[in-house]
Amino acid sequence: MHSLYPEIKPYARHTLAVDDPHVLYLDESGSPDGLPVLFIHGGPGAGCDALSRRFFDPGLYRIVTFDQRGCGRSTPYASLERNTTWDLVADMERIREHLGIEKWVLFGGSWGSTLALAYAQTHPDRVHALILRGIFLCRPEDFHWFYQDGASRLFPDYWQDYLAPIPEQERGNLMQAYYKRLSCPDEIAQMGAARAWSCWEGRTATLRPNPDVVERFSEHALSIARIECHYFVNNAFLEPNQLIRDMPKIAHIPGVIVHGRYDVVCPLDNAWALHKAWSNSELQIVRDAGHAGGEPGICDALVRATDAMARQLLDVPPEAE
Repeated sequence: MHSLYPEIKPYARHTLAVDDPHVLYLDESGSPDGLPVLFIHGGPGAGCDALSRRFFDPGLYRIVTFDQRGCGRSTPYASLERNTTWDLVADMERIREHLGIEKWVLFGGSWGSTLALAYAQTHPDRVHALILRGIFLCRPEDFHWFYQDGASRLFPDYWQDYLAPIPEQERGNLMQAYYKRLSCPDEIAQMGAARAWSCWEGRTATLRPNPDVVERFSEHALSIARIECHYFVNNAFLEPNQLIRDMPKIAHIPGVIVHGRYDVVCPLDNAWALHKAWSNSELQIVRDAGHAGGEPGICDALVRATDAMARQLLDVPPEAE
């Protein structure tokens, strides 16, 4: 098994003002002259952390991480104003220009895979390759499976806690019921709904129970729940099946898809549909993993993928590994 690279600190930190009122946090680590890679975090709403840098060989990669609008160290926190998929795609292009990067590798998991595909389909000439995990196509059936009916049958005990904040008469459309509470001015109602929403996701994200994952979701409950729900009631600001429809735009770009066999948050059919539409992709199904990027088999596959991609794009000979 390939383990993550050791923890490193950024060599540069930036704040980047985009559309008012948003100011983004971003940082750079690894090698300033290395292969540029953009780490695109999940959620939407989660933010980056020290783990985000550890999937890449710091001697080969110039690692860029950023917190999306309303997330992490970007401000204002948990804001829904001017916060759409296409705002984030524009932000990524601003970051590329701000850092003077001509082309980069995109690395994203879960919602990060969604955003990576949306950016690549908008700016295909700026992308060397994609390494994607836990594919999330944001189709209506994907939202319905996890937030209305489907995953609920596998985790009926956890599901009861997810249902708890919503009165019986509003349970016919749970995302809308949650959105009503997460966007209301009542901060107590907001936080109660946010904790239930994020706990549901954290509890189901791993094949084996992992309290650290649940705790991370709990720490970022408000931004994760508010921003995710805002995006999902709006179909992620995508047209029906848009990401698959537009795959011919990036058919020439190489990619690696890593997906857990027992991913309950984003079932494997997401990755399968993407792979079938993308002839230049390699699909790696991890047999003993769920959704989370930190599960051992997922980490192993992702580190192998980033190592191989750097060797391929930088033409590094095997003896120099």
